[in-house]
Amino acid sequence: MYYFVWDSSLETGIDIIDTQHKRIVDYINQLHDAITAKSKDDIDQVLNQLIDYTVTHFTFEESLQEKAGYGHVEAHRKVHEAFTARIKDYKTRFEKGEDISKKLLSDLRIWLTNHIKQEDRDYTATVKAHLNGDHDKGWLSKTLSRMFGG
Repeated sequence: MYYFVWDSSLETGIDIIDTQHKRIVDYINQLHDAITAKSKDDIDQVLNQLIDYTVTHFTFEESLQEKAGYGHVEAHRKVHEAFTARIKDYKTRFEKGEDISKKLLSDLRIWLTNHIKQEDRDYTATVKAHLNGDHDKGWLSKTLSRMFGG
């Protein structure tokens, strides 16, 4: 049984973004498993991977928005920065021995769901129109390769 189940209500209609969001959901489920197993080492490892992947995803998403000419990139970036700061605070508290795990899990699921359904939905039409116009397909491949290794 998964803690966080991906469903169609979370789809943006942009395959590469949906794939990345699904990966974040996988990390949240791995974090849940590590918490259930009461493995601080596994919690730490998954938390580090989740932070790294999420930051890379945010950078990619913002680059895609800029290339597409989305008008609210800065506002979206600020939302990402606030979330990143909050997750890093959880990490610091965890490293100091505080049990933040259940609160973190809940916050991650709620935040990701709300962010996809609200802020991310706002840019999808602009980005889809840009991608469907065959603009910068080479840029997309190169950026994916550079950020995600393939």
